[in-house]
Amino acid sequence: MASLNVGNLGEYLREQRRNAQLSLRQLADAAGVSNPYLSQIERGLRKPSAEVLQQVAKALRISAETLYVRAGILDAERDRDEVETRAVILADPTLTEAQKTALLQIYESFRKENGIEIAGDAAPRQTAQDGDADPQQTAG
Repeated sequence: MASLNVGNLGEYLREQRRNAQLSLRQLADAAGVSNPYLSQIERGLRKPSAEVLQQVAKALRISAETLYVRAGILDAERDRDEVETRAVILADPTLTEAQKTALLQIYESFRKENGIEIAGDAAPRQTAQDGDADPQQTAG
């Protein structure tokens, strides 16, 4: 059985949530997932789907790709440059959300033009454990 890296993911999410000065309930509400489910993710008891990770990343204003790598959905070595580039753009406090979006679109278009597959283009591969969808998850 493949080892899951959900403990590391949970610790990272908790750290990011605390840095954003959000309670567990506030983040759960912002991400559109249930409070108990988010708590289970932070404690390493559940492995969230790529969709849930994307919702949480958006609520935390961090890179979804970084969460995909931490959850073992994306290959860290293969995607490291793209993930780091996207993370730096998304983390820059001097840019507006519209500017960040425009920069990411330009970056992705150049990568496509050069024949590089964008990690965010294809839906990340899901493993059997990813099917652990939250039955209480609310529609976003």
